[in-house]
Amino acid sequence: MSNFGCQSMSLPLQRVLMRAPQESLLQADPKQWHYGATFNGAKALQQYEVFRKLVAACGTEIIDIQDHNDGLSDAMFTHDPSLMSDHGAIILNMGKPLRKAEPAMHELAYVNAGIPILGRVEGKGSVEGGDCIWLDQTTLVVGRGFRSNQTGIDQLNAMLNPHGVKVLGFDLPVWQGSEACLHLMSVISPLAPKLALIHAPLVPTALYQLMQSMGIELVEAPHDEFIASSGLNLNVLPTSPSKCIMIEGFPHTKAAMEVAGCEVLTFSGDALCIACEGGPTCLTRPIYRA
Repeated sequence: MSNFGCQSMSLPLQRVLMRAPQESLLQADPKQWHYGATFNGAKALQQYEVFRKLVAACGTEIIDIQDHNDGLSDAMFTHDPSLMSDHGAIILNMGKPLRKAEPAMHELAYVNAGIPILGRVEGKGSVEGGDCIWLDQTTLVVGRGFRSNQTGIDQLNAMLNPHGVKVLGFDLPVWQGSEACLHLMSVISPLAPKLALIHAPLVPTALYQLMQSMGIELVEAPHDEFIASSGLNLNVLPTSPSKCIMIEGFPHTKAAMEVAGCEVLTFSGDALCIACEGGPTCLTRPIYRA
């Protein structure tokens, strides 16, 4: 029986890689890590535990990476340092310098779990998982911006194209600058195989047209909640098609998803997610969806 494989963003989440924030987050310098005014380490740990229980309650097996007080506070955002395919894990290369040590932690976790390594993004190539979206089983789109570059996208294509996967790059806007985090998944969040939540003003036009041509229904998130949350109202984790988890406090975004047929669970994330620029998707690296 397979225990890995994930070329979908919304099939039932069977297995996931996570890292609970502990001493590294409690001792983090908010200025160094670009954390916001609502950052509170102790409160963030409490909010994480609530989120983790929501994930586990879906029947998802959680594989943990331990925080050994290594100072890597952003390592709780396990979505970014690696990518999972049906043919093995791909170890990525982080665009944020403070996160350069994280991919090696993921590689070790996969080796220990008996999951093969398909390849690595190396050298001048950079790709972060938050820039990668599977539109379907054979189409991976990647946001090209401050965190992921064309060299990295080319390396991904060289790994996945022999397995029948097209890897397509799309330019992201500058928006709030190089220090802030704008991933492709900051503006597009798949909810089901043919359903996605978007912030239309920041979606690359060619990608918007591609999704339309593939018959993907696009639900537009309210602009005011996107601005108020720095995009984290859009950071939604599907645990199965049209069943998902989001940060509380964005009722109009939640209502838009519910109108589209989604069941939505929420948790408080002001100290954890809003402050640290990463939501429920960022806090998980799906290993197996089926």
